[in-house]
Amino acid sequence: MSGHSKWDTIKHKKALNDAKKGKSFSKVSVQITHAARQGGGDPNMNPTLRLYIDKAKAVGFSNENVEKAIKKGTGEGSEGIIIDEITYEGFGPHDVQLIVDVLTDNKNRTVAEIRQLFDEIGGKMGDAGSVSWNFETKGYIEILCGHMEKSPKYGEPDLFVAENPEEVELAVMDLPGILDIHEFEDNGKKGLALYSKFESFGAVRDGVSKLGYVITEAELIKEAKVLKSLKDDELEKVNLAIEKIEENDDVQNVWSNIE
Repeated sequence: MSGHSKWDTIKHKKALNDAKKGKSFSKVSVQITHAARQGGGDPNMNPTLRLYIDKAKAVGFSNENVEKAIKKGTGEGSEGIIIDEITYEGFGPHDVQLIVDVLTDNKNRTVAEIRQLFDEIGGKMGDAGSVSWNFETKGYIEILCGHMEKSPKYGEPDLFVAENPEEVELAVMDLPGILDIHEFEDNGKKGLALYSKFESFGAVRDGVSKLGYVITEAELIKEAKVLKSLKDDELEKVNLAIEKIEENDDVQNVWSNIE
């Protein structure tokens, strides 16, 4: 099941997305708030929240702001807010299909901004179903081949203990709902990218956690079934259009049918 090309493509896109998200603390904050609202404010019981807190700290988001974002999600005090998860779809330059996932506390503001962005890139926002028919939603979980052990010395960070990737793959491949597994290496550490059925995403993520492996990514992705090939100059224009949409604070991901 192991391979590289597919994972490399997604990893490249995710690296670009994460770099952009890291520049905006408002995006980090709303991700934490939404996760806390969906699964509770205890990171030990909410793996999605725990993942977003780790990402927030990696880009310099303070502990105080993390706590504020969690309280907004759990509704504590007067700061409780409602975060809506919405998907918009439409067409970009050269009729490229685009799906835009957002988290927003103001649906009217966001839909107006996304519609304007489609106009600015020379595209057009479509009705529900206009392009989503061509996309399949899957679970994507990225794990390191190893587990964490408590440091024997008080105050020192926990230790990562590497394991054989083949043994880790054998341990996870029988989890119900697994579709594909790709091996990779990141900063000298071996890892596996797991793809699951949409409806099995939560069960696979929880299963991996119970096995003790370190999860570094866990989210739903949208893959186009029919891809569109572009020339270099066309591709550059489309990539700039996608980057423009991604700059909006409410936008979490932009998916396309680019080959």
